[in-house]
Amino acid sequence: MTSIPPQNPPQVNSAREADVIVVGTGPGGATVARELTRRKKDVLMLEWGADRSIRGTLPQFAGAAAVPGKSLLVTGDLCAMVRGITTGGSSVFYYATAFDPPLETFDAQGIDLRPAIAEIRAERPLAPLADSLMGPMATRIMQSARDLGYDWHKLPKFIDQAKCRPDCHRCNYGCPEGAKLSGRHFVDEARHRGARLISGARVEQVLIENGRAVGVTYRHKGARHQAYATTVVVAAGGIGTPLILRNSGIPEAGRDFFFDPLIVVMGAVDGIRGGREIPMAAGMHREEDGYVITDMTVPWALHAVLNTQVGRLDQLHRHRQTLAIMVKTRDSLGGWLSDRGGIRKRLTASDKAKIRKGDAQAREILVHAGARHIHRSWYLAAHPGGTAKIGHIVDRDLQTRFNHLYVCDCSVMPRAWGLPPSFTLMALGKRLAKHLAGEAPADPTAETL
Repeated sequence: MTSIPPQNPPQVNSAREADVIVVGTGPGGATVARELTRRKKDVLMLEWGADRSIRGTLPQFAGAAAVPGKSLLVTGDLCAMVRGITTGGSSVFYYATAFDPPLETFDAQGIDLRPAIAEIRAERPLAPLADSLMGPMATRIMQSARDLGYDWHKLPKFIDQAKCRPDCHRCNYGCPEGAKLSGRHFVDEARHRGARLISGARVEQVLIENGRAVGVTYRHKGARHQAYATTVVVAAGGIGTPLILRNSGIPEAGRDFFFDPLIVVMGAVDGIRGGREIPMAAGMHREEDGYVITDMTVPWALHAVLNTQVGRLDQLHRHRQTLAIMVKTRDSLGGWLSDRGGIRKRLTASDKAKIRKGDAQAREILVHAGARHIHRSWYLAAHPGGTAKIGHIVDRDLQTRFNHLYVCDCSVMPRAWGLPPSFTLMALGKRLAKHLAGEAPADPTAETL
């Protein structure tokens, strides 16, 4: 990728002023924007994806999360990594599962997330699903796992269950009812308080003057623009952020990262008619083994993809009888991103051993549940991160080597974790916003807005 020299910016068509520019609107960036507008800051949000209303349809999902070379990236192992490029980021299409942030990881970096976590718990619905929202497939898998002695339990969700509809298949496609919390909720709150959003804006570079961020260059509707602000927060995700940082004078970004590889193990059962329920309703975290196992009921189109990729066309008609279990692992750090955002990373022998162990447990649970025709998908991946780690690319305040240039997304994770990151990113966003607003900054000498 050819960098655009900060000292000689290109000709542009327009400029916008703000206190803070937030690049990306996933859970991290959207939380920063929301919290700063609550503190009367002028915020400009720049989002590469679209800002259309969430309809919960397959075409909308495919357009935001299944475009080859953009939102769908494939590794040398033919592992398909999916990310959502839309207002709200991948959180629009994921399942609002709220695993606790890894406090020990952040404590070791001098970062205390407990106050932010307490605030989020007080503000947002956070609870396991009510029995009435547990689908028949998740219920049958949970009963089978418990019969076998596994510590299988309901998982906490950021879902407003009063808005949630039983027998609904739309979690994968985006929730049109607004029941599932995503970054889009925080974007909407920020806009209500005066923040501006430009969608379809792909940021290329942060503008640096005298060692300090002063704005960004971005593409919008075929033209190049600049926007200026006191502070820039890059939150374009584990793939997008390091590419922007490289163009801005931080060439080492985008190396030794993780991407949470996973498989789905499937088997058909008699006497059940499901296929329309909230995924990841229950499961178990095998932290010592490095993976998490949960139910994973998906709509027919995704069921077809999972089966077709491994040649199981004979199972396409069994969607509503298929029990599915996801095995997601904590992979080894490694690999690098190409200058075009390609993923140059392969699964290690250790990664594959974790997957095999989880696969065996999933098959045991399915057999006990009465499943037949048991098979597994090929490798998939989600939640790329660690591409701008705390202690390497950013400090404990999430600031880069350039003053007033911060990062707040999964890129900053200092180690692989293997669990959904939204709760953690919201907590980091709250902490960063307080720091930027001058409320008990971690470093008493740090500059604020």
